[in-house]
Amino acid sequence: MDQLPAADVNPVVSFFYLVFLVLAIIGMWKTFSKAGLPGWGVLVPFYNVYLLMKLAGRPGWWLILALIPIVNIVIVILVSMDVARLFGKGAGFGFGILFLPFVFFPVLGFGDARYQGTAQPLPTTPVGPG
Repeated sequence: MDQLPAADVNPVVSFFYLVFLVLAIIGMWKTFSKAGLPGWGVLVPFYNVYLLMKLAGRPGWWLILALIPIVNIVIVILVSMDVARLFGKGAGFGFGILFLPFVFFPVLGFGDARYQGTAQPLPTTPVGPG
């Protein structure tokens, strides 16, 4: 009987993965704290996504949307852009949060960016002519 080969884990890749993970956690912890949210919440599964929605000024029930395949892609993009906006940053920074959270969350958390809260209410109806 043939056995499946054991997965070879490259220790260098594992080390860098761990470093990036720790940087993202520390950055998110500090960012959450700066916004008046519990920093330790970043360590609790699902609660961290709920807090991220609150940080972005979105309702907490968006957590459910974040669990739906395909829809979650749109939600993550919107939340990243909102977090950047509420810290006074632009869309480029939002994409940085999306693709390089281990760099951009520490920049938010330890930098001089101030959390501006939900400065203006989010639109509930489409805005347009008519």
